[in-house]
Amino acid sequence: MRIDIVTIFPDMFRALDWGVLGKAREAGRVDIRVHNLRCWTHDRHRTTDDSPYGGGPGLVMKVEPLVEAVEAVTEGRLPDGERAVILLSPRGAPLRQDRVERLAKLKQLVLVSGRYEDVDERFLGATGAEEISIGDYVLSGGELPSMVVVDAVVRLLPGAISDPLSAQEDSFSRGLLDCPHYTRPVEFRGMSVPEVRLSGNHAAIRRWRKEKALRATRTRRPELLASADLDEEEREILNELEGLAKSSATC
Repeated sequence: MRIDIVTIFPDMFRALDWGVLGKAREAGRVDIRVHNLRCWTHDRHRTTDDSPYGGGPGLVMKVEPLVEAVEAVTEGRLPDGERAVILLSPRGAPLRQDRVERLAKLKQLVLVSGRYEDVDERFLGATGAEEISIGDYVLSGGELPSMVVVDAVVRLLPGAISDPLSAQEDSFSRGLLDCPHYTRPVEFRGMSVPEVRLSGNHAAIRRWRKEKALRATRTRRPELLASADLDEEEREILNELEGLAKSSATC
């Protein structure tokens, strides 16, 4: 997979040389290229922004360098559905795991890191870019959100992480939050690892993991349960949890 990132602060993306991302790049699982937007400006000051028409606060990123940058990094033809241009924006649709999974299947992903008040609206029409938001808050620019997208996507690529089952069992991978995890020591300041995790009974451990994941999701993010991909055992456990909740509410 190839990922192109357009930004006015390319040095921020040195963080992509570490951890899972760094190893995936070294192994050739992903080709990440960071492009300085100023390379597509046409004035001696390398200007990427200007005042908004009609007044208003802040500055707006200019359409010409943005469009030219995207056109330059998408020169080669790819079949429909194998490339996406993404503008990181608080106006965008929320980034969710199902979208990450779709992005991970692409041949090329182009991430445009906005800055200032906004990006000239014509950029979207000229490039067909879609907008993605990583949360309901505002950051100084799209660089950190771009890194979030890269990290979320790359870890799903074949061979990017040593244990592929780890990605499959992460929070949100099937619409549920993950269960609690423990490692050595067994005892810490009066807190113990649950006995079932030490039992060696794999069937009991599996059921415990499912129950804890369902409890966490039901308590913290109940809206996820409506679309969660539950197996028969999980549906049975959820029904039990719902029954316990109703009985306690009537006491």
